[in-house]
Amino acid sequence: MHAVRLHAFGPAENLAYERVEDPVPGPGQVRIAVRAAGVHLLDTALREGMTGPYPAPTPLPTVPGREIAGTVESLGEGTDPDWLGRHVVAHIGNAPGGYAELTVTEADKLHLVPDGLDDAEAVAMIGTGRTTLGILGFTPLGAESIVLVTAAAGGIGTLLVQYAKNAGANVIGLAGGPAKTGLVHANGADLAVDYTLPDWPRQVRAHLDGLGRRATVVYDSVGGTTARAAVDLLDKGGQHIVYGWSGQDLHDGRPLTFTEDELTARAITSQNVLGPAMVQRGGSLRAMETRALAEAAAGRLRPAVQRYPLAEAAAAHRALETRGTTGKVVLIP
Repeated sequence: MHAVRLHAFGPAENLAYERVEDPVPGPGQVRIAVRAAGVHLLDTALREGMTGPYPAPTPLPTVPGREIAGTVESLGEGTDPDWLGRHVVAHIGNAPGGYAELTVTEADKLHLVPDGLDDAEAVAMIGTGRTTLGILGFTPLGAESIVLVTAAAGGIGTLLVQYAKNAGANVIGLAGGPAKTGLVHANGADLAVDYTLPDWPRQVRAHLDGLGRRATVVYDSVGGTTARAAVDLLDKGGQHIVYGWSGQDLHDGRPLTFTEDELTARAITSQNVLGPAMVQRGGSLRAMETRALAEAAAGRLRPAVQRYPLAEAAAAHRALETRGTTGKVVLIP
């Protein structure tokens, strides 16, 4: 089979599209003919040798990728035979292997792809969708909510905008450049603002002045000066919800944080929601995955997807790192 392998930590060019041995499913496992594989910003950090949420760098050589959809084409010993030939999607967890024509994973990680979803959309919901629902568990939204999303053209940002609009909130989306802000507006945002322009906070303040209130929640995955300017737009009692810090002006690997004195003076809260707290609120990762797929199948959430051929995984990584993508990035074998 063909796969994308990483032999040495470093830049995107280190991702090599090459022939490798077909993987063999072990007991309780399945082998899947991959039709779509998700690319995550975390993948780019792991490619450079960072550990992210894991205790040590991934052993090399490795085939990256933790989100896949496709067809079960062989079974390991003791695996339920009903899985054979089924159209499935899975988040395969800490053991990578998704950037490939074939991959193996445990049968208990599989979900059937709901009718009406293609493989790339299913991949988007199994990872990005479940994270979105986890984030939303920290902030009840309704008609009185004024929501500001700092990366509103990204995979999670797209879904946050949709969910907030469905809940009746007034939604402000930030994105980089006119093409992305056009997508954010088409996705339902009441105001879409280009945060690469120096006067973007003035545009948002004018919108808030028209509403007679400031923002009630900021969903932040950018960090840095963009996040600080967004938090300055929060009303008293507002929430700053952090789920990433991808901003190019934030080089030290940490999100925007505040001292307790600052939070008290502003009368707001700030919380990094990634990690165990998110899972505890969502019930379990599998429950969040099931709900995310159901939300997409029902049309309540519509993932945005940008597709690249599997052989162009390096180009996908470069585009993701330079904010040249919209929605969820997916590789197609």
